[in-house]
Amino acid sequence: MSASGGTKAIVAALSANLAIAAAKFVAFLFSGSSSMLAESVHSLADSGNQGLLLLGGKKAQREATPQHPFGYGRERYVYAFLVSIVLFSVGGMFAVYEGYEKIQHPHAIEAWYWPVGVLVFAIVAEGFSFRTAIKESNVTRGGLSWKEFIRRAKAPELPVVLLEDFGALVGLVLALLGVGLALATGDGVWDGIGTLCIGVLLILIALILAAETKSLLLGESAGTDEVAKIKAAIVDGDTVTSVIHMRTLHLGPEELLVAAKIAVQHDDTAQEVATAINEAESRIRAAVPIARVIYLEPDIYSAEEAAAGPDPAATPGGR
Repeated sequence: MSASGGTKAIVAALSANLAIAAAKFVAFLFSGSSSMLAESVHSLADSGNQGLLLLGGKKAQREATPQHPFGYGRERYVYAFLVSIVLFSVGGMFAVYEGYEKIQHPHAIEAWYWPVGVLVFAIVAEGFSFRTAIKESNVTRGGLSWKEFIRRAKAPELPVVLLEDFGALVGLVLALLGVGLALATGDGVWDGIGTLCIGVLLILIALILAAETKSLLLGESAGTDEVAKIKAAIVDGDTVTSVIHMRTLHLGPEELLVAAKIAVQHDDTAQEVATAINEAESRIRAAVPIARVIYLEPDIYSAEEAAAGPDPAATPGGR
């Protein structure tokens, strides 16, 4: 995912959520609808989340230091994980609490046209934001399904915005149903039920985001295609005859570390091996441009040692 594509989707979501949050809160003041209060807090939480993503992207651009020699690319993962925490606590848990209170102490909705009008406006605005996120995601999604894209994406911003916008749209429909049923039946309990459903939805989305960003924080390998390209680029069939084993690690969404032990001929000179390594590094960077930190260790391949130990072709990260 390009950083520019992620930023465009974040800004679109932030603009929509700020306008929606203000409109929802005004509707709550006039109508007393708990669904509108939960939705206004939800939109405020989403706005804060987009601010966190922008801050994480900015901090990740800092230069490497002696204390952090591989740079700050993973800051984007840290702030994406914070987003899941905010969405769970501020958005989901608040909505669950508010829904429970409204079910226990229901009251009729006043000035119904305020919540209905604002919800319709919010659906249109969130739809625009969701459309922008889909459009930007399609640039890098390729043939992956949406589920695969969210699970495999190394840049966290677009999956986060996609899930937030999807949750917001479903939440708005639930709020509209809750308000509509409360108005139709005259029973404010339906408004509370709608609020409770919104809370459960937000908690589920927060848990999915937490699981995915936790995996990124722990450190994920390159994708299967990238691993295959790197292996093909290392071997020249002359000096470098094979890859004995290899490890890859994302230092950030757009920076990859490659460490490999490569097999060379037993009678090659040090100069020939050094030249082969330099050429292999150039081929790797040409094949996979995000492979910016590369360590190649030459060794003499032994079929006997390989047979006695783990399969050298079974490279972690290659699956």
